[in-house]
Amino acid sequence: MKLTRKYLFMFLSILLILSVAVVGCGGGKQASNAPAAGSGDKIKVAFVYVGPVGDAGWSYSHDQGRQYLVKEMPNVETTVVESVPEGADAERVLTELASKGNKVIFATSFGYMDYVEKVAKKFPDVVFLHATGFKTASNVGTYFGREYQARYLSGLVAGKQTQTNLIGYVAAMPIPEVIRGINAFTLGVKEVNPKATVKVVWTNTWYDPAKEKDAAKSLLDANCDVIAQHQDTPAPMQAAEERGKFGIGYNTDMSKFAPKAVLTSPVWNWGPYYVKTVKAVMDKTWKSEQYWGPMSDNIIDLAPFGPMVGEDTKALVAKKKDTILKGQWDVFTGPIKDQQGQVKVQEGQKMTDKEMLGFDWFVQGVDGTIPSAKQ
Repeated sequence: MKLTRKYLFMFLSILLILSVAVVGCGGGKQASNAPAAGSGDKIKVAFVYVGPVGDAGWSYSHDQGRQYLVKEMPNVETTVVESVPEGADAERVLTELASKGNKVIFATSFGYMDYVEKVAKKFPDVVFLHATGFKTASNVGTYFGREYQARYLSGLVAGKQTQTNLIGYVAAMPIPEVIRGINAFTLGVKEVNPKATVKVVWTNTWYDPAKEKDAAKSLLDANCDVIAQHQDTPAPMQAAEERGKFGIGYNTDMSKFAPKAVLTSPVWNWGPYYVKTVKAVMDKTWKSEQYWGPMSDNIIDLAPFGPMVGEDTKALVAKKKDTILKGQWDVFTGPIKDQQGQVKVQEGQKMTDKEMLGFDWFVQGVDGTIPSAKQ
């Protein structure tokens, strides 16, 4: 997770916004030489991770999904390549995996996007799935989940828990994905605690435990008593516990690393998606698409609450979650103001997917700035 990912995101932001207009129209039925799901033959499936499986976060969550796939489909043989940099080496790894007979390859980080596109052209009978990206082809699809829905719910928890009305947010890269999460979280905080502020510190990292912990400490020094994060390690949660404060984890249930601090965590559940996708490839029904699944698909959720979370908070979260699951309401529904107090989303209106995927501004209640690509 190097800075390559940051600059790639910023440089391609305009293309991202334009691409969403054709979400779901990535191509026709994929012709594949993969064995049929009921044939009993083995199918090779590969996973490429940007970090180590032991990161306790993003890569770990994908590997949990891989293990679920193997359990549910014994005729699937998987290969894992960990800690692949978001650079030219990704092309080599993807090429090797396709050459070795893998019929489905899951590339699980945004910085792999251009390499996936390039290698896929050389292997038209291999299906490539790219997490968080937006480029598709007849044998390339993208996948992600609406993490902002769980972020909002975790913001309700943080807003109810804070005593200082200052909540810290250790942010990774200044990209739409992270900005969207900060905004959703802040809307949740402000829903239950209008006096609270969310203070943002950027690390420009995805996996750097020491740097991320230091960022959390700086927020704790600023009197924040709840720490949220958008990185792959539990280091910010551990910093909060060491100070006797609270935290909101991410990617996986981080309570085992800081049981006295973690209130809850937005968590990923990739397993069912992996099973559904591999079955579709084997049945020759797979079609290229840009999948952005909601909480109702069970791809994103909240981890169990810590013992310090009150029953009234749990009831509130359950009620709001129910409206999201039923499609009766979504997070970015107006009125929503930006940091300057300007109305960006009118009352009763809902942001489009294109607008949400192109987020480049903070909502009211965020204390922080969004660095430009040159900073």
